[in-house]
Amino acid sequence: MDNSLNGALKKAKRKHLFKIIITSIIVVLILLPILYKTGNYFAAESSSRLHDNLFLHNAIAEPNIQIDSQVTSSSTMFGGNIITNRSKNINGYLVQWSTLTSSYDWIRNIIDHNELIPGFHWSNTDSYEYDKQTKKKVATFYNPTIQKYYDGVQNELGEISQMKNHVAEVAISFNRPYTFQDIQAKIPVNLNIVWLYMASPIVDESKGPSGASVYGFDPTDSPNEAYSSFIDSMEKYSSKGDNQTIQNFLKLNKNQPFDKVKILGVMLTGQTENFKALENQDYIRGASVGATTQIVPYIKPEK
Repeated sequence: MDNSLNGALKKAKRKHLFKIIITSIIVVLILLPILYKTGNYFAAESSSRLHDNLFLHNAIAEPNIQIDSQVTSSSTMFGGNIITNRSKNINGYLVQWSTLTSSYDWIRNIIDHNELIPGFHWSNTDSYEYDKQTKKKVATFYNPTIQKYYDGVQNELGEISQMKNHVAEVAISFNRPYTFQDIQAKIPVNLNIVWLYMASPIVDESKGPSGASVYGFDPTDSPNEAYSSFIDSMEKYSSKGDNQTIQNFLKLNKNQPFDKVKILGVMLTGQTENFKALENQDYIRGASVGATTQIVPYIKPEK
């Protein structure tokens, strides 16, 4: 009798264990698709936010840099990367610029600030900022409120205008803010105004480049519409109100018509010899050369 009871108990245990295993398998089979769909949903939402943030940053804080392509890479249900291929348009010549590899997961999306912040080269004879991947020189804007920069306020117009058979971009920083109408009257027509320098943080630049962002926009197509879009982009980029530079700018300028808004500088592109007309102009505080490239017979400059 005892043997029969023990056998029945063992049989019942095996049956119960079998039911547990089957139930567990069924639960896993049900939960896996739900987990997969949920994971993909949150990853896709984070990916979309990162795409938007990258486009927003490019629109307001990347002088004369265009996005050629932006694609999701290494995507899983837990996250992935976004690859942003960029270039500069130097008077009709496309020049390679650094590629960004930004990342995202369910909660975070992280812009590749390591490549956005220029490198700094210093030697006994010179110092300048450069793009880390292409090694091309990065043009520097000088805020009129900041008096002291680590290597002084440079004016490289004399050097760039002597180059032959090249096109270049040059960041022009004004001695004081000007309206767009003032600027148009001052800049020669054979140079392109490709970016307007509107704002940047007031920080200590005396010990070396701070890497602080500069904010502005491309006015090429329609300055008034471009300015309106710039204001919208600035509001979206600092929607939490955590960027004091942007908030201060919006407070002063959000309700101002564009023709009343003051501009701190411009990015110009053109043939190098055309920059000679800007030499010794008293409204220019500083002029910093950025990317340059040689003119070739089969590509015609825009100006």
